[in-house]
Amino acid sequence: MSHSKEIILLNISGEDKPGLTASLTEVLNQYDVNILDMGQSVIHKDLGLGILFEVPKKSGASSILKDLLFKAYEMRSHIKFTPIPLEEYEDWVSEQGKERYLITLLAHKLTALHLSKVSRLIADQNLNIDTILRLSGRKSLMGNNKVTNSVVEFTVRGTPVNLNAMKQAIMQIASETNIDIAFQEDNIFRRSRRLVCFDMDSTLIRTEVIDELAHRAGVGDQVKAITERAMRGELDFKESFIERIALLKGLDESVMKEIAENLPITEGAERLLKTLKQYGYKTAILSGGFTYFGNYLKARLGIDYVFANELEIKDGVVTGRHINEIVDGKRKAELLELLAFKEEIHLEQVIAVGDGANDLPMLEKAGLGIAFHAKPKVKASAQHAISSTGLDTILYLLGFRDREIRE
Repeated sequence: MSHSKEIILLNISGEDKPGLTASLTEVLNQYDVNILDMGQSVIHKDLGLGILFEVPKKSGASSILKDLLFKAYEMRSHIKFTPIPLEEYEDWVSEQGKERYLITLLAHKLTALHLSKVSRLIADQNLNIDTILRLSGRKSLMGNNKVTNSVVEFTVRGTPVNLNAMKQAIMQIASETNIDIAFQEDNIFRRSRRLVCFDMDSTLIRTEVIDELAHRAGVGDQVKAITERAMRGELDFKESFIERIALLKGLDESVMKEIAENLPITEGAERLLKTLKQYGYKTAILSGGFTYFGNYLKARLGIDYVFANELEIKDGVVTGRHINEIVDGKRKAELLELLAFKEEIHLEQVIAVGDGANDLPMLEKAGLGIAFHAKPKVKASAQHAISSTGLDTILYLLGFRDREIRE
């Protein structure tokens, strides 16, 4: 059986002008063609437009092409026609069921080095780039920039030769070139995240509150020694927590108030929280720190939930004891699950952000786990890592563009 279908790829390039796409599609409309695919992009006033169409049997291709040529000449644009064999078109259509991934490059300044290394990795893994999209705004070269990030998103298709090796290579490129690179599956959950859970100390704030308290109580070195023992695995989190807060006995509540009022908020945190709130996301602090400071941040940043450890305070003085269950790594993961249940969402719709080993259980539980300026062990274990940019770059991983982020 012979196929007589005629398929043509039309490529237009030249200066972008109002009405160009309308004029060309009006010509195609006169011949009642079937549009199979199309795409358009503009880079610095230069247009690239592609239209793949099927020529109806009742219309001759020559008439269509002639009219398109005249229209393009009239609009002072370059035009190119490529006949596509039916078998080649069908092979292309059959590829649409392949896996799709998003690779996001985040930096203060993107260079050709970054793009070349990532695009070479994509090619070596036998993946095909479908689209490249700039998510950040355009940067001025004259200074006074409101745009502080350069973010580009690749949509790629295919099955990686070795997925684990690809992830390792991404981490290596990010480390060597001092940028952040996120690699995630392009699925329905990526576009429907609804809850973001944050660690507090060294994540939402640029300090460890217990160290601040210990310094004010004159027990800084003792607390530091206990922390180091816990990091070596000689104590678990609960044991080290009980030992450390016991040393805070006698600290005046006014000191806590002063520390709370001067907490150093992490770069990008306010922009991130404000945007999440505007778009209806729920937010939570899940912290091994203290509710006293979590509640302060809740009021300041508009956070919905706070779960942390509660220091016992009597007559305005810290007793050195805690109230209720200790929030450790295991408890953080349980709380994340409970919040997802309360909000009636899938775990894949939850984002978790943290920096320490006790954050790993919740990072693993969430659909998107992000190690933020984290220790090497945490970075290596987490799905994603942000090490070079601010907390607000999480918005780009959700697909936001600068123009959708209200300052």
